Amino acid sequence: MISNSSKYGIRALTYLASQPKNAGMTGIKQISEDLGLPTPFLAKILQTLARQKVLSSSKGPHGGFALLKDPKEITLLDVVRAIDSDDVLTNCVMQNRPCKCVDKDKAPCPVHDDYAKVRSAMIKFFSSKTIYNLVKTTNKSEIVSI
Repeated sequence: MISNSSKYGIRALTYLASQPKNAGMTGIKQISEDLGLPTPFLAKILQTLARQKVLSSSKGPHGGFALLKDPKEITLLDVVRAIDSDDVLTNCVMQNRPCKCVDKDKAPCPVHDDYAKVRSAMIKFFSSKTIYNLVKTTNKSEIVSI
């Protein structure tokens, strides 16, 4: 349902939120190594989150990434929207355009009614879960192995 980019972003934010409060910046190489994710791909994702003011980033030998917002304020929906935009939540499953539920002038696709229910449940779920929830319910070794 969501892209690997969003999944990796959620994992990285959960990882960063699980770091000690006084840890400061965490380098991209450390994050990618600990999570087993490709560094260049993860760097692009984290830069996107930094542009969206979810993370702070700093270059240099002591640079890296850190949460800019409180993990209690970052919903999974915020992450998906920051990385994938609203397309994943509005586009039709069968066509690459907004679904009838967004554009009332367009005819519904064959799976419209079923997918509208899934979409609604997905939005509700992603809105109700925060990065803090994930950190609290997952131990550090699970974050790395997800």
